[in-house]
Amino acid sequence: MQLTELVLASHNAGKLKELQAMLGEHVRVRSVGEFSSVEPEETGLSFVENAILKARHAARVSGLPALADDSGLAVDCLGGAPGIYSARYADGQGDAANNAKLLDALKDVPDAERGAQFVCALALVRHADDPLPILCEGLWHGSILHAPCGDHGFGYDPLFWVAERGCSSAELTSIEKNQLSHRARAMALLKQRLGLA
Repeated sequence: MQLTELVLASHNAGKLKELQAMLGEHVRVRSVGEFSSVEPEETGLSFVENAILKARHAARVSGLPALADDSGLAVDCLGGAPGIYSARYADGQGDAANNAKLLDALKDVPDAERGAQFVCALALVRHADDPLPILCEGLWHGSILHAPCGDHGFGYDPLFWVAERGCSSAELTSIEKNQLSHRARAMALLKQRLGLA
């Protein structure tokens, strides 16, 4: 698939910036927000299903190939929660509320049982009815801190301990995060599939 332009099925400026940086200047990434303010209902039961739903919607409203990223945090001792509900874990009240709810859920959990992973599922469709979406997944293993730490990133980054760097995800520079993260890992696979690596 030869790509020069695609639409990202997200209104999240942080994701747009990260994915544009990862794809480089060969592919122009546009936000679905340029074409529609309507967000599709995420009715899938997995990251992959939701990524495909969002990619098809973005392709339909833009007429362009579309890339969707469905990602979130899966905490082992919570059975994978918040999982696909990561962004709306605290009923849509934002990152700070999501982080507070997670800390409350883990308040009595010892360090050894606070394992977690960020999950990213990418789905790329050539058009809205593409029967063969390209799917790539990335996992970033870590654990959950007892309090937020760091000022960078977004979402659960201040609570996600990156053992190999000895800091939280929110203490990494954007360059470091774009090399290590779940999104970076999924994007590396996608770039290989597209011949951009």
